Amino acid sequence: MTGEPAAFLRGLLAAAICALAVGVSDASAQPGNLRDGLFGRRAPDGRQFSAPPVARYVSEDGVGFVFDRSQKRPLLKFDNSPEVWALHPQPAPRGDVIYKNDLGAPVLRATRLGGVTVFTERRPDGSAAALAGDGTPLRLAPLGPQALLEKLAQASARASRAARRLIPFDAEATPASSALIADAAVVTSEAVVRMSRTPRSRGLLDRIRRVRLVEGRHAGAEITNGTLLIMVAPQQGLAGRPSSERIVAVTNTPGDR
Repeated sequence: MTGEPAAFLRGLLAAAICALAVGVSDASAQPGNLRDGLFGRRAPDGRQFSAPPVARYVSEDGVGFVFDRSQKRPLLKFDNSPEVWALHPQPAPRGDVIYKNDLGAPVLRATRLGGVTVFTERRPDGSAAALAGDGTPLRLAPLGPQALLEKLAQASARASRAARRLIPFDAEATPASSALIADAAVVTSEAVVRMSRTPRSRGLLDRIRRVRLVEGRHAGAEITNGTLLIMVAPQQGLAGRPSSERIVAVTNTPGDR
């Protein structure tokens, strides 16, 4: 009889070891579960990040934005702006990732543990942002010819009000590029509005007599004889058009191109 309790305990110990082994085996067969629980899900660029793939944030000074990592290129949109920023992720010290715009300026910094800092015109040194919940994916909506004409007219009206004179917008579009060209028109009008806000940059608006949007191999912008030419690359999605920062920079370049 004295051997029965010991045998019973040995059986319990063996069962516990088997259960632990099964648990470890199952975790290794599904590597994302345990790792993700400890360190967060991985972004499409391979970096660890604890937030949802599409998330909404609010900075410490009240600036809200959506950060979308569900696509090949990370995208960001501020609540108070129509522009969607296509970002380039770059590794930083301590496992952080810095997300930069098409001029190489930092827009967002994410730490390995999920901390987020956003850089704005008001806070160029950065402002901490807190996760506020899931966000809506940032996508281009299909656009027909009539809707494109309306978008061009709206962009022209907005830019003309900012410049205090007419700036006509026209485009050469196909069904594949219509949505991106419409978005590029909105971004261009945003650049004009930004330039109109200060006396120094307002003088740059004299260089823009009209805006023309066309398809190209790469996103770009240039000025020739008073025409601001905006080139879009539809195959690149929202990353296939220049940002308002790039458009302002091109306008600020001495001489026509």
